[in-house]
Amino acid sequence: MSYYKRHMFFCTNQREDGVCCQDHDALAFRNHAKQRSKELGIAGQGGVRINTAGCLDRCSEGPVAVIYPEGIWYTYGSTADIDEIMDEHLVNGRIVKRLKL
Repeated sequence: MSYYKRHMFFCTNQREDGVCCQDHDALAFRNHAKQRSKELGIAGQGGVRINTAGCLDRCSEGPVAVIYPEGIWYTYGSTADIDEIMDEHLVNGRIVKRLKL
């Protein structure tokens, strides 16, 4: 069995030559998700790991996050979107179709 059930990676890259996820304050959203995972009691071994990632190469669709092992890509625009992804996908295993890329 894997150490974590799921990983959620947030692109937090900052480029000087074009639009990127950090232009949308991606690190703040990642920090929100990390704190919320602790509040939900899903953080840690056997649960969920919230990670920062460098460029995930989907800049024009940003901000983006991806959840493994499913390989589901999401975009988001608010903490409410992050909460919905976490509640539905990370807690209940249901894909949030309206935010899926």
